[in-house]
Amino acid sequence: RVKLVRENVLLREEAKRFAFADEILGESELIRDLKDKISRVAPTNATVLITGETGTGKELVARAIHKGSLRKNENFLAVNCAAVAEQLLESELFGHEKGSFTGADKAKQGLFEAAHRGTLFLDEAGEMSLNLQAKLLRVLTDGEILRVGATASRTVDVRIIVATHRDLQERVKEGLFRDDL
Repeated sequence: RVKLVRENVLLREEAKRFAFADEILGESELIRDLKDKISRVAPTNATVLITGETGTGKELVARAIHKGSLRKNENFLAVNCAAVAEQLLESELFGHEKGSFTGADKAKQGLFEAAHRGTLFLDEAGEMSLNLQAKLLRVLTDGEILRVGATASRTVDVRIIVATHRDLQERVKEGLFRDDL
């Protein structure tokens, strides 16, 4: 009976620890290791890079990190950087001011502002242009964004989780990804 009670307590503790990763299925050593890494990084405010082949569940990992974080009651927003044209992606991420380009008939909040106090997941960020990478670096270092067409920056408090299937070290060597990012 004592052995069963101890085992029950341990299993309940482990279940609580991994409850936010309930959509990640499996019992292999690799899955346990992944869940353990998620449980360690989730309660921090650290920016996270998730790598892996297409279709391996990078967004599930990002959502689990968000669900296990102190930001879990705030927005989780996701954008696939490879699926959006560069000019449109800049506006989607950073927002724009009225009149900043043809068709901008009103100011628009970007995803960084919409995710304020929450989490923004940038899927396939390895596909971002060098220009957008520079702007992302500013958000990561200073917590500031500049809407397209704006002259004053805005401060945001957003956790950024980035995913890519690309080998970023190789992209750096090719001059397609910033080494400092």
